[in-house]
Amino acid sequence: MPPTVEITAATLDDKIAIRHLVELYAHDFSELTGWDVDEHGEFGYPDLDRYWTDSDRHPFLIRVDGRIAGFALVRSGPPHDMAEFFVMRKYRRGGVGVQAARKVFASFPGDWQVRQLSANAAASAFWRVAIPVAFREESNEEGPVQRFPVAHRDEP
Repeated sequence: MPPTVEITAATLDDKIAIRHLVELYAHDFSELTGWDVDEHGEFGYPDLDRYWTDSDRHPFLIRVDGRIAGFALVRSGPPHDMAEFFVMRKYRRGGVGVQAARKVFASFPGDWQVRQLSANAAASAFWRVAIPVAFREESNEEGPVQRFPVAHRDEP
């Protein structure tokens, strides 16, 4: 039976879980970016708290069969921007990320953009599959950017 993938808006009670997941995300990214931890052994994410205070920022938890599996951080637009997206390694390569991403996209009809670092070929390959509609791909100084419309809200 395929896993049940859900996205839920993260509440203040979920902030600590997302903060911990951001550390795993940053650890994965450090291989590409060269990021280092601080004196407390943490990467940190300076703008994370703003996802619970700014009206244009939206944090989501990704769950698989009820268990936390990742997160998405969205900035509403136009265009809407998938600022950060992370699925734990255990849940990768089984369609969880694609399902979760599409549910996030469907939550915000309108124009979207998804950005990747040039060094992150795996992310670019993932987004080219996960984006549910035809997209236009451009490049900026950091890497590829896919731009696309989401016309209506599907099941969240």
